[in-house]
Amino acid sequence: MKRLILSLFAALVVATPAFSQAKPTAFINARIIPIVGAPIEQGILLVQNGKITAVGDARTVRLSADVTIVDMAGKTIMPGIVDTHSHIGGPAGADSTSPIQPDVRILDSVNVQASSIQRAQAGGITVANIMPGSGHLDSGQTLYLKLRDDAVKIDDLLIYDKAGKYMGGIKFANGTNPIRAGGGSFPGTRAKSAALVREVFIKAQEYKEKVAKAAGDKTKLPPRDLAMEALVEVLDQKRVVHFHTHRHDDIMTVLRLQKEFGFRLVLQHVSEAWKVADEIAKAKVPSSIIMIDSPGGKIETIDVDYKNGAALEKAGALVGFHTDDGITDSRWFLRSAGVAVRAGMSRDKALYGMTMAGAIMLDMQDRIGSLESGKDADFVILSGDPLSIYTHVEQTWVDGKKVFDRSRAEDRTFAAGGKGASDDGDAMAHDDGDEDGGNE
Repeated sequence: MKRLILSLFAALVVATPAFSQAKPTAFINARIIPIVGAPIEQGILLVQNGKITAVGDARTVRLSADVTIVDMAGKTIMPGIVDTHSHIGGPAGADSTSPIQPDVRILDSVNVQASSIQRAQAGGITVANIMPGSGHLDSGQTLYLKLRDDAVKIDDLLIYDKAGKYMGGIKFANGTNPIRAGGGSFPGTRAKSAALVREVFIKAQEYKEKVAKAAGDKTKLPPRDLAMEALVEVLDQKRVVHFHTHRHDDIMTVLRLQKEFGFRLVLQHVSEAWKVADEIAKAKVPSSIIMIDSPGGKIETIDVDYKNGAALEKAGALVGFHTDDGITDSRWFLRSAGVAVRAGMSRDKALYGMTMAGAIMLDMQDRIGSLESGKDADFVILSGDPLSIYTHVEQTWVDGKKVFDRSRAEDRTFAAGGKGASDDGDAMAHDDGDEDGGNE
């Protein structure tokens, strides 16, 4: 404990003028859920220049005079929520010209000023994987976004990797969504769907081999192919495949494709994961599940079960959560963990699934997902326990900047609904029962 005190104190007394750094801010006396490590009942979270610089017990830490102190007594602080599958910002990907379009970039289709992004902030979401739809075998490249405030253009929300490239995956789907009766270029059966995916990956392998044989000689390179370039990134494990799949047999098809071509994979939805949980765990493939949905909305989801999370946890699989917003309103996301726990999932793994598991699925575990020194200052301040239906998100912080504050009238509107909550027409607002406003 003495070592912890000393390290925290050192972080607190860092001189700021020499580096023109902003003053550090200490959030004290809150119950802190760091995710990695045990909860701290009377904690301190120290933030400076968009990063977490210290986390510890407020009762053992001495604060220097230059620290801005914010007393959070009675509140709970947890990491920002990671949504691994969302459609906020109204994105649209592939069109009707073909079932496989890996060249399509959702980057070119997101409205960063959409009210849905503000509602996601109100739900405590700080990072989201923005996806195209699932009406295609491959509907295009996804985009990982930080839900920063006051975005004017897409660049304001982008997340860059160490190589300086904006981050994102690619969306694939099977099951009933991509199937079109009557032929055309779209598949008419599940077997044909898998065949088309295999065919395009074989073409990507061949394209990769041609590029390798050219050895940088432009005269020997094949004609540039944006679709093939994206799939080569998949084959090289530089781009994660986020695969929409529901039925247990469809899940097994995806696992076979993954084994055959060696791509990195996140299973999305997996309504019947509880039927094949051991196989998913054996393949060491993470699953992102949706808890608050419309069971029976499609025939292939009729066996969706709240015990999905518990079954996957028991099998030893990595489990995360998503909204698929607008299927589940982003403001209800915390309730997903609560529902999963009531169905048998452990509390710790459910909270891990809302945060760290999602960070791992997006290759961002070194930056987000837990409250640890050196990570991005993405966190949520709650009125109470995160699994309680009575708990509100009071504040959301991204990169050390407050992007949502329920005490502000304009922000409260996005949390609770009412006039102006969806004035761009991208989603329906709701009334959580403590507002005068109603549905729009």
